[in-house]
Amino acid sequence: MDEIIILEDLVKIYDTGAIKVLGLNRINLSIKRGEFVAIMGHSGSGKSTLLNILGCLDRPTLGHYYLDGVDVADMTQDELSRVRNKKIGFVFQSFNLISRMTVLKNVEVPMIYAKLGPAKRRQKAAELLEQVGLGARINHEPNELSGGQRQRVAIARALANDPPLILADEPTGNLDSQASVEIMELFAKLHQNGSTVVVVTHEDNIAEYTHRILTFKDGVLESDRINESPTPVSDNVGLGSRKS
Repeated sequence: MDEIIILEDLVKIYDTGAIKVLGLNRINLSIKRGEFVAIMGHSGSGKSTLLNILGCLDRPTLGHYYLDGVDVADMTQDELSRVRNKKIGFVFQSFNLISRMTVLKNVEVPMIYAKLGPAKRRQKAAELLEQVGLGARINHEPNELSGGQRQRVAIARALANDPPLILADEPTGNLDSQASVEIMELFAKLHQNGSTVVVVTHEDNIAEYTHRILTFKDGVLESDRINESPTPVSDNVGLGSRKS
């Protein structure tokens, strides 16, 4: 496996005027293509700052961030926007779905920005929703679904443009325990199918689904360990056949 993410001496400083806050302090890190990784840490540890940089939502103050072989640290906002749409699928704690739009239309949104034609968008969105177990709910609006179902829609949307990297920010934070298991099993299945999946969480039981756990404290990578015994995944989880 080659590296999809390489960070070299990465620093993030927040300048609030009179006070400068060190968000990340000289992070050196690589993540191989196809890895399933958890990023952990208490509030203020730097994990959210790191995810924002990995997702090209923010830029480092110093250092380099190579995404899929390209240094994105000094890209313009327009360039970063194109990278996000093509290379990264996001899953957020709050789902970030458009409430007055059907789940099918929600999944189509990234493909609109990618300039995919309407017929192909609809077909692919329906296929993705089928793969996450929502094939019968494509014409429902988000408020007609449970929290776990809405997160499944968000996962389908994240996969819309076949990104090589999936980033999930506290994806189980608003879910009950059963829905959390189902969502983490979907991420595990994505990993089994070859996707690179990075999950930010503060919950040990969620991190245990992953194969590598990074722990941050005060902007520093405190530990980096391989999880020798990831939580096993049921055989009947969806996403058995990803379609481009």
